[in-house]
Order: sequence, then C-alpha cells, then structure tokens
Amino acid sequence: MITINHNSLKLLAIFATVIDSGSFAAAARRLHSSRSRISEQVSQLESQLNVRLLQRSTRQLKLTQEGEKVLQHARQLTGILQHIEAQLTDPEPSGRVTLTMNHDIAHKFILPKLDKLAQRYPQISLDLIVDDDPLDLIEQQIDLAIRIGFVRDESLVARLLHQERFVLFASPTLLAQHGIPNTLSELEAMPWLELKQTAEQGTQLLYRNDEPVIIHPQRYHSCNSPYLLQQMVASGLGVATLLPSTVQQEVEQGTLIRIFEQLQSEPLVFSLVYPSRRQVPQRTRAVIDFLLSESLFTS
Repeated sequence: MITINHNSLKLLAIFATVIDSGSFAAAARRLHSSRSRISEQVSQLESQLNVRLLQRSTRQLKLTQEGEKVLQHARQLTGILQHIEAQLTDPEPSGRVTLTMNHDIAHKFILPKLDKLAQRYPQISLDLIVDDDPLDLIEQQIDLAIRIGFVRDESLVARLLHQERFVLFASPTLLAQHGIPNTLSELEAMPWLELKQTAEQGTQLLYRNDEPVIIHPQRYHSCNSPYLLQQMVASGLGVATLLPSTVQQEVEQGTLIRIFEQLQSEPLVFSLVYPSRRQVPQRTRAVIDFLLSESLFTS
C-alpha cells in the first residue's frame, strides 16, 4: 500500500516542474533550490510510490511508463497551485475587510473617507463594526481596528495614525449660566461630564506646564461613548475633556468653546491595529495603506 501525505503533494509538483523545465538544473533555478536537492526530492517521490519515474542520463531525462501516468496527475496539481496563486495575487485587491472602531471615529473620520476608498478599490467591501469597547480581533476574526491609547498586546501590530491631547470644552449655554471658570475651585464646581475610559473614580488627571493637576468635580454624569459625550457637552449638560480633532466642526460653529486652556491631558495615541505582520491578505494591505496615507485626523 502506498502512503501519500501532504509532503507527497509538494514532491509531485516538483516532479512536474522538473519535466516542464527539461532538467534538474533548470528546475532548481525556477524553484530557487539546488540541483542536488531537486534530484533528491524526485528520488524521495519514487521511493514513496515504489516506482521509477525517470531514466536519468548525463544528457537527458526520459520518463518511464509509470512516470507518464504520474505526470498527468502532477500537472493537474501544478495547475491548481498556479490558479490559486493567480487568485491570491490578483492585481485588483478584492474581498471583504472587517474594520472596527468606536462611534466617534466612525462618524467623524471614517465615514467621510468611505467614498474615496470605494473609488480607489471598487472590489473591496467593508464590514464595519462600531463599538465603544475594544473587541478581540483574533477571537472575532476582525482584520483591522482603530484604537485609542497604547496597544500592549504583543500579538497585535500597531501603526501610529495620530497623536493629540484632551483639552477642556463647554457650551456657550453652560458658560452663560455658570460663568467662565478662572480657578480650579470654580472649575470643580461646574457640572461635569466624564468618559468612563479616561476618568478615575470621578477624578480627572490633567497637566499644567507638565505638572499634574487632579480635578475633583463636585457632580458629574458619565458615559462610555465619546460621541455621545460630545453631544452632551454641546447640549449644555456639563464641562468635559474632548479631543480637538473630534470637535472641529462644533468649535467652528460656536457650539463648543475651549476653556481653561492651560490644562491638557498626556498625549493620546490613535493606532491602526491588526493581528499579524505576516501574510496579510492583499485586500487588507490595501485598506491599511489607504488609512495610513489619508491623514484621517487632520482637516
């Protein structure tokens, strides 16, 4: 009984390459190997099949009757491999790419770029997963994520997209009711809105001239959605730390005003994250390159 394993498929493809190339030396050049190694692999196939496939001489290779039969099937295998390679190296990137991010980034930065992405790569379709909590890319088979903050998972690749600091904003309505705060005590007495991911048990850590300043709001609402938080601030519900890039339109329209300009957070990093640097599909690589080139967070 002949035992065929996965390595046998590789040996069959090498055998067909030898015949199509006309010699072991020519096949070795095509396969980026050595003549002796190719000859050894054909001999290994003969041993597995328990037949002689080639009559070797110093000048030529001649197929045996058994070799003729095996070659017919081996050529089908190489044809399958060539077809697979052609599909995977299609000059036009195609297929589905899953991208996850929070609501804020989705609405403010990704949505305006979708038309341009579609025009550049019409054969790529996106599966957009919008969630304010980070998802497990590997477990949920997600191709890409845009995340805020440093990525500490060594199984993930993180590419820097943007960096900026949180600063304080309030609405004209709120400032008309409570006045513009000039001291930390007046600031703490204002109604506050806090993002759960950045507030520490109701406190806010900011910096003034690189010196830490801890703010203890007397009363505050909190939520886990940066996008909702922006709407709450614009509605006059309280003061909040926001990223300037995310509220450019609101500032230009006068619905948000920056206050206490000497206070700001530590730098915050926006990263494009994906599970592996190796064997990234062409469709995913195209989306990665697009997002890295687009300067998403600058107007």
